[in-house]
Amino acid sequence: MANRLADSSSDHLLQYAHQPVDWWPWGPEALAHAVETDRPILLSIGYASCHWCHVMGSESFENPEVAEFINAHFVPVKVDREQHPVLDQVFMTATQLMNEGAGGWPLTAFLTPEGRPFFTGTYFPPEPQPGRPSFTQVLQALADTWETDRQTLVAGADMVAGHLAALATAPLTDDAPEVHAAVETIAADFDLIHAGFGTAPKFPSATTLDALLVRGDARSLELAQRSLETMARGGICDQIGGGFHRYAVDPGWVVPHFEKMLDDNALLLGTYIRGWRRTA
Repeated sequence: MANRLADSSSDHLLQYAHQPVDWWPWGPEALAHAVETDRPILLSIGYASCHWCHVMGSESFENPEVAEFINAHFVPVKVDREQHPVLDQVFMTATQLMNEGAGGWPLTAFLTPEGRPFFTGTYFPPEPQPGRPSFTQVLQALADTWETDRQTLVAGADMVAGHLAALATAPLTDDAPEVHAAVETIAADFDLIHAGFGTAPKFPSATTLDALLVRGDARSLELAQRSLETMARGGICDQIGGGFHRYAVDPGWVVPHFEKMLDDNALLLGTYIRGWRRTA
């Protein structure tokens, strides 16, 4: 039986249209229903080609028992980030604030009926894993807390909303010491063996590389150029179809996570052009 997503124009939402979860599309009707029923919102944000969105969808949202619990205790709302990029950016920022900078898709957030997040995460497995609770554990814990200690969740949501508002109104600055410190932080995370930054999974960080190219000193250009060259030669670059995959699952850029995103490739196209113009 189809749910409210059956008439959507989104390929992503249509993938969830025949699940037992009683999904709502994002909008005033969903928020009004949450307020009317006095239930928190379960917000799930993803996109049509997202691998882990499909995994969590089949593992949890197609499970009748999980769906029954969600429908009884939450107002489930599905969002296609390609249709609502601003909404995605707001809740991804909240997720990174609440998870020490970590984020990704599917973005799984729990909100007050008014739409303020009090708990966020990404993929939750059907069974507990080291350092990661199962999705049913998360659902049960938050449903219980909403009934027994709601003020704690609301206070947390107010705090997150305050941080988001402060970020939205923060003045831009070109303070040189802050720029120097940021570049030093980036350089300290550089992979001397494989280039790029950090370890696995390794992302092609277009904005980081752009910052190094704009800075333009010899050291910054070397970090950027080595990264661009290694990425282009590695498996993360689709040597047949063109473009770059979302990330590499290994430090050496060899094995890609097999999905490509338009916004990633649009940014990287500009980065490679700037790299070509700034280096020999």
